[in-house]
Amino acid sequence: MSILLEELKQIKLLELNFFGIDISISNGVITVFAAAFLVILFYSILSRRAKIIPDSLQGAVEYIIQFIREEMLAPLGREGESWIPFVVALFSFILTCNLLGLIPGLLPPTSNINVTATLAVMVFVITQAAGFRKHGFIGYIRTLFPVGIPLVVAIFLFPIEIIGQLARPFSLAIRLFANMFAGHAIILTLLGLIYVFKSYLVIPFPVMGTTAILAFEIFVSFIQAFIFAFLSASYIVGALKTEH
Repeated sequence: MSILLEELKQIKLLELNFFGIDISISNGVITVFAAAFLVILFYSILSRRAKIIPDSLQGAVEYIIQFIREEMLAPLGREGESWIPFVVALFSFILTCNLLGLIPGLLPPTSNINVTATLAVMVFVITQAAGFRKHGFIGYIRTLFPVGIPLVVAIFLFPIEIIGQLARPFSLAIRLFANMFAGHAIILTLLGLIYVFKSYLVIPFPVMGTTAILAFEIFVSFIQAFIFAFLSASYIVGALKTEH
């Protein structure tokens, strides 16, 4: 069983150190690089082969972009157009990481809290920076509260709002990490039953269970990528809208 769980461990392939900071290349880092490369390659090829009458693949991508524009970023109007590439890239990258993690031998990046936390902090910083840039420091602080709220009430609500803002990256990171880690852990646990019982008679049951969980994990991969992108878009909308 422990041998199977080793699949979820980071293995350093190249030791690197930068002024005391460990930046070693591990199997997880390779998978992340592969996911980024595949996303860039996919959209580069698709953009070059774009047709006026789209085929099924182009149509699916255009539907995703349209959904993000009309459902996620609609409250921003034309301003939301500039955020479409970011949200699409975020969704595509997370989805690719999720799906790559289902390939035997590849470490699932999104089952590593460091990866999901980095993505969540990136979204948080970009969101806050966009809010301060548009409204200014005082103006952005005012958008955190309902219009017309008394000053006394706002003073009491301010710490709660700050905690709520800081909780967003935490919830984003934990939600994605927990769902993807749990799925892979269940698959490895089912396969581990073969080692526990050490009998060929039990092989069909873990294999059937693993196949079912694997199919479900494909669905979860899409759902978790969508949820992360949807929440990120909602935070961006909340930071840029004039009213609370």
